[in-house]
Amino acid sequence: MNWGDRLRGWWGARAAVNEARWVVLDVETSGLDPQRDQLLAIAAIAVQVDWAARRVSVSLGDSFEVVLRQSDVVSDKGNILLHGIGLQRQREGEPMPDGLRAFAEFVGNSPLLAFHAPFDQAMIGRHALAHLGAALPNRWLDIEQLCAVTHETVRARALDEWLAHFGIVCANRHQAAADTLAECELLLRIWPRVATQCACWQDVEKLAARQRWIARA
Repeated sequence: MNWGDRLRGWWGARAAVNEARWVVLDVETSGLDPQRDQLLAIAAIAVQVDWAARRVSVSLGDSFEVVLRQSDVVSDKGNILLHGIGLQRQREGEPMPDGLRAFAEFVGNSPLLAFHAPFDQAMIGRHALAHLGAALPNRWLDIEQLCAVTHETVRARALDEWLAHFGIVCANRHQAAADTLAECELLLRIWPRVATQCACWQDVEKLAARQRWIARA
């Protein structure tokens, strides 16, 4: 069975989500167009969810990071200055299929959370389709939606604005591993309000979906 068939058949079309283990992730890319630019790196950290105690905890020992090899086109100088992944690291990174397979193995059937998740989902999905034969079947959730729906009076949208609101310091902004850790901390800050309204993963998805009805300046 090739990887495309494996991903398409993984747990079936309606496979159970691992509600006790979420994966928070961030990507670095060569630009902001998910249909044209290249995926350079992925970083991810698992979050354990104890639904009985309504508690979450970040599992730093359960983490993943990979720089993906760019064999043809590498980032321009301005892009490299932003994420810090130099030309040599891009050319010597993990082969794209191997890195994506390793990421798929790491996440398993955990839901995937990211800030402005549609971008990460589109970028990873396009590369997985090209190199593995299918996009990952995991559920995705946008952390920014959870922030907005649990803190309706906060006029923030960008990650930097939400981090500033909660006083969260990210020492190496725009580096995937550091951004992922900051997003985990952001999730911890909003969790108390999430926990009062949610008893399972499906409740969290429904809560995030309410964001579309919130009037935002």
